[in-house]
Order: sequence, then structure tokens, then C-alpha cells
Amino acid sequence: MKEENGKVAKVPIEGKRNILITSALPYVNNVPHLGNIIGCVLSADVFARYCRLRGYNAIYICGTDEYGTATETKALEENCSPKQICDKYHAIHKEVYDWFNISFDEFGRTSSPNQTEVCQAIFNRLFDNNWLSENTMQQLYCDTCEKFLADRLVEGNCPTPGCEYDSARGDQCEKCGKLLNPTELKDPRCKVCQKSPRIRDTDHLFLELPLLKDRLEKYINEMSVVGLWSQNAIQTTNSWLREGLRSRCITRDLKWGVPVPHEKYSDKVFYVWFDAPIGYVSITSCYTPEWEKWWKNPENVELYQFMGKDNVPFHTVMFPSTLLGTGENWTLMKTISVTEYLNYEAGKFSKSKGIGVFGNDAKDTSIPVEVWRYYLLTNRPEVSDTLFTWPDLQAKLNSELLNNLGNFINRVLSFIVKPAGQGYGSIIPAIPDDVSADSHELTKKLANEVSAYLEQYIEAMEKVKLKQGLKIAMSISSEGNRYLQEAEFWRLYKDNKSLCSLVMKTAVGIVYILACLLEPFMPSFTLEVFRQLNLSAETHLSLSDEKGDIDRAKRPWEIISAGHKIGIPQPLFRELKDEEVEFYREKFAGSQADRSVRAEAFKVAEQLKKTKVSVGNGKKKSSSKSSNEAKNKAVVEPEISITRLDIRVGLIKKAQKHPDADALYVEEIDVGEEQPRTVVSGLVKYIPLDEMQNRKVCVLCNLKPATMRGIKSHAMVLAASNDDHSKVELVEPPTDAVVGERVTFPGFEGNPDEVLNPKKKVWETLQVDLHSNEELVACYKDIPLTTSAGICKVSSIRGGSIK
Repeated sequence: MKEENGKVAKVPIEGKRNILITSALPYVNNVPHLGNIIGCVLSADVFARYCRLRGYNAIYICGTDEYGTATETKALEENCSPKQICDKYHAIHKEVYDWFNISFDEFGRTSSPNQTEVCQAIFNRLFDNNWLSENTMQQLYCDTCEKFLADRLVEGNCPTPGCEYDSARGDQCEKCGKLLNPTELKDPRCKVCQKSPRIRDTDHLFLELPLLKDRLEKYINEMSVVGLWSQNAIQTTNSWLREGLRSRCITRDLKWGVPVPHEKYSDKVFYVWFDAPIGYVSITSCYTPEWEKWWKNPENVELYQFMGKDNVPFHTVMFPSTLLGTGENWTLMKTISVTEYLNYEAGKFSKSKGIGVFGNDAKDTSIPVEVWRYYLLTNRPEVSDTLFTWPDLQAKLNSELLNNLGNFINRVLSFIVKPAGQGYGSIIPAIPDDVSADSHELTKKLANEVSAYLEQYIEAMEKVKLKQGLKIAMSISSEGNRYLQEAEFWRLYKDNKSLCSLVMKTAVGIVYILACLLEPFMPSFTLEVFRQLNLSAETHLSLSDEKGDIDRAKRPWEIISAGHKIGIPQPLFRELKDEEVEFYREKFAGSQADRSVRAEAFKVAEQLKKTKVSVGNGKKKSSSKSSNEAKNKAVVEPEISITRLDIRVGLIKKAQKHPDADALYVEEIDVGEEQPRTVVSGLVKYIPLDEMQNRKVCVLCNLKPATMRGIKSHAMVLAASNDDHSKVELVEPPTDAVVGERVTFPGFEGNPDEVLNPKKKVWETLQVDLHSNEELVACYKDIPLTTSAGICKVSSIRGGSIK
């Protein structure tokens, strides 16, 4: 059976590892943002690519989730049909994922005829097996529109005392955030016709989860161990089980959805969370008519599912219960990989509010896709929420991709292409008989390190620890750079050509290994490296056990044959400059609505620039005297701005107890000057002395020096404290931050005072707005304290005061 592009659709193969991969179906009524992308499709793509690299028989299935209230509501907003909304946004999603190099085997839609067929078949089995019940609910009904109103089709006054927002939705008040039922709203009105609906009884079908509890718990208890479920998935699932399973309504009074195949309920459709997970099955049936070989073959197929934490109970409780209730031999999920939230700068990504960087935004920047993929994956929120910031992206690109990975590969290939007498004329050298890898300690040591890293990489990736796998692969690049430096290949070329040939043949083997290991993370990078190596990725790209690739990779000098001619090396990454970072940070600040307003304001400003404005003769001109006075005043009393503080990255070289004060430490701190500064800090009862040694801190350097119990303190170490001052933690810059660099506040520019005038209370005025936020980021108001290597943080104090 062939797909449209001519490829043969895969089916499980006896004796091979058959892996079925899905990621949560993105909802179709919006553009996906970076948090959505890392939370499901990108993470699943990395694992799918890894499986193919290892020679497993794997397919990756996904598509857009298209039914339900949100689509109907969006259609009303855009004055078109739900089908038109789905067509429009499915195309947008597909375009974004194509740009991100997401390698779906099938990217389908839940509005397909296949979805109706599979969904109704599963329902009929549940109905025949008596796992469904009927019940009557009260719901708002609009007589004018002649239909029951879904929660998002109702607006009214919020019933929460003190809020009473007049445009609260039927499911949630956007002002106070409280979750609601439509019948709780005061003065409800239909969102379509604005008339007042009435409460009316309506019958619905329910899945009896309590009756399926024993089967479900048996599955969860077994598979969560076998499949190494992530801890957040286990906690969420157990929480649902502890609260007690309840009957779940699986039908809705809507038009846009899979029709219920039952005479009494023929005017209803299935609830989106009943039918959406069935989309994995129906989309697979669009991929191959032999879909049951994947979905009804638990003995030979492993199912891996990827999603954000808010989707967990629907995949560990609802969907397995649905399949178990059919009594058929379904392939149930083995492993679930769950992400927490990726937050944006000082707040959260939000589709509804348009906050953050969206897929089409990333596509429209000059930053290549491999950089976006790398940054999102190094920042993957596997065990806790993580933070996207532009300076952090810049730091990771410039230091890790450009200076580490790109630098290593370019050094190796650029030397090989040098003409004879300077290099090897683009030809991979042979290793002469008078040298061998086994007798060269440096090469042997590198091979052992690479061998250990390869095993660690495979172990991490098999357990779906993607961030760890990426870090391990990048460690091989660091080892490669160290190898080149210690071998001094440029000297060897003159003094010992035989040994130089061994070193360069080994180094080019490491280039090949890196291209393979990083392919799941940055496929476009790998293709470019293979192009520069003059190798075909299709025939060479593999880490298959059957082919012995892993054993071969442990002897990197044997990977690329002597006599092979490489291509033309070119830089793989470009530096991201400060001005570009500031441009993007400003461009994507606020919501998408804010950006539109700014763009419009910019147009108006440009037009005004072109218009000459004359001053009327009737206006008084300011005297030169008063003008000069104003200028002088401005010099004497500058605005109190955060830029007046000189906060730097410092390194504590030595810390000891104050000889005359039990509560004080005396530290010698390097802040990038010729001599370290002496600093006295009242941290003894909060931080042990051994934890004060040789650590990076944030230091306020332009306070007026003060003598504390006989010792003059020439700066202040910044620390966060909780409300009752019972806990204090140091504000820490990233480990890669440069000692002596100034901590900045993006959006604020200016030089610091040489020394802060204590009479003007500059520090005291600004300090009240220094705090740690919910993501443990040190902030001035909502702006992170930022270094070239990323943002400054505290360990555990949220909402702490920094001073």
C-alpha cells in the first residue's frame, strides 16, 4: 500500500521493534506557539527520528483536533463555517510544522470520514457491552437560535462576589479566573443573538468509568512501571484515581462533531475529549488500511504518546477506559512523555491573549530552524516549568552551537581541505603503519570517552529523556574540541605527519558521529554536515545495532574511509548580535494585539516625520536662562532608573567569618577589576560557609562603601528573602556568565552612577521593585536580571524581596 508521495506505508514487522508514536492533536482554531510545539509535536518528532536512526520500525501519527465548541465559537467570530475555520488553520499548522521539520508519517484531521467510522464503531461496542448510561442534565437553551448553548456560547455576569465581570464566559471568567458552569452566570445571554436563554432539561450519554475502574487500575499499575511513565503523568493519574472515578458525559448538544449513531441522540455529537484521542486511530487508518496491525496488536507494537501536562488524564484514564470497554485487543499506551509549561520572558505563553512567539513568528525571523529546535529542546520543561528569554537563546546559540559545535566541525573540515603542504587537499588521509590508535594515549582516551557517551545517549533516549540525550551528544563536541587542542594538530602536521593523519581521521569520524547523534534534534544541521562531508544522508545516516553502527562509532578513526574526498566546508552557525536580540525582544513584546497597535503607531510616526510642523508666533519662547536652568537641573537630578545601578557578575574567591561579628561573612569577590573587592554580608545564619566558596553571585558595585564592625565593605551581594525573613538565598547568574559583566535589564539602557548618592535614595527607591517571581527568576518589576549567558535566578523562594 503506497502513500500519496509514493512511499510504502509501514506495517509492523515480525521480529523487529515496532513503535507507534503519537503527539497530542493540536487544536485547530489557532496558530501554535513555541510552548505548544515543544510540548507535543517537536518532542515526539525527536523520538521518532531517534527510532528511525536506530533502525526500529516506527511511525509518527498526528493531526489537527477539529471538532467541538471552540471551533464553532471561532467560526462565529470570523463569520464563516466551522469547516472553513478548520481548512484555514489546518493549513497554517501544517505550514508551521513543515518549517520546523516535523517528520510525521501522517498528519491528518479529526473531521475526516475515517474519524466518524472509527469513533462510531467504538461507541457501538461500548453501548453493546453496557458501559454507557443515560442521564438528564440542565442546560441553557436559546429559543431564538433554537438550540442548547455550549458553555462558550454563553456570556453573562460573573457570580463571584467582588468580581461581577459582565462578559464572563460559560466555562470561565477571564477577569477573576474562576471556572464556571453556564447555569451559574447571572443575567446570561446567548453569544449569537444576545437574547436571554432559559434552563431546560436535556438527556445525555455517560461512560461509566467507575465500572471500568478495576481493569483501568490493573493497566495503569502494570504499564506505568513497564513504560517508565514520567513522574508528572503518574501524579496526575493517581490524583484522578484518589478523587474517585465518576461517570463522564460523552455527548454534546452541538452540530459540529461526530454524530451519535443512536436514534434517541441523533441530534447530538460526541464530546471532543471522547472523540479526539480516537483521532490517533482514525488518522492511522488514513495512513494505511491495515491500521489494525498497529492498533490491535499489543504483543508486537509499543505505543509512545507525547503531550503537555494538561492532557494527561484524558490519555491515562479516559482513552484507555474507552478502549478497554470495547473488549477488543487494543494496543494501549506503553510510555507517556509529559512536559510542564514553557513560559515566555516574564509571563506565560497564551494563545487566547496572543502572548509569546508563535510558530509563524519563528519562521519569519532570520534565526534558522535548527537553532529554534535546539533552544526549545535544551529548554524542554521535562520536570518543571522553564522560561524562554531572548538573551538565553542568544547565549545558547553563540556559546554552545557556534563556539562549541560549529567551531569544532569547521576546524576539522577546514584543515582537511587546505592544499597539500598545509592540509590534505580535501582527501581523508590514510593512517600510516608507524602509528595506531591503540598506541596513542590521547586518541585511545577519546575513544573510551565517546564509547561511554554513546551508551549514555542511547540509555537516555530509550527512556525518552530527550534533554539529557541532547546534552550528552553536545558533550562529545566538547571532547572533540579538547582533543584537537591537546593533540595540537597544527604542530603535528609539521613535526609528525603520521600522527597528524591519525588525529584528523579520528576527528572527522567524531564529526560524523555528532551529525548522527544530533539528527533527531537538528535534522537540517545534520544534512548540511553530510553535504560538507560529501556523504549521502540516506545511505549513511544510521545508528542501527543490526549494522554494527554503534561498535563502529567506538572506533571513530575507522568511520570515514581513507581517500574519500569531502565537500566544501562552510560556517554552520551565525552569531546572534545584541542589537538583533533587542529588536526581536521588542518586536514580540506584549500581545499580538499590542504588536498591531505598535505597528500602526509606527506608521503614523513615520508619516508625521514627513510632515513639517511650524511653531505659531503667538507662543512664548522659553528664555535661554530657564532653558539652561532646566538642563543643569537634569544633569544634577537624573531620573531614578534601574540603569543607574551597577550590578555585575561576581565570583567569590574566598569567604570567611567576620572576626568581630558572628552574623557576618567577609568575602573577596572578583568583579572584573584588577583586584577583588572586600564585601561584608549578613548571611551566616542562612548560607553555610562551604556554600559561599567559589560561586558566582550578583554584586551591586556602586553603593557608597560602608564600614561594618571594623571592615570596610566595597559592594553588596544580592540575595532574596521570604516574607518573614526566615529564609535567604543568593541571586545566581548562569554558570556560563562572564565574571565582571554588567547585569542588564532588557528595555532599559543607560550608564550607571559612579557611586550612588545615599541622600537621593536611588537604591532604596529601586529596591522595592526587585523580587523573585513565580518561576524563580530575579526581576526588576517584570524584567529579568539578564546576562550574556541568560537570566539570573534563585533556588526556591517565590515572590521574595531582593536586596
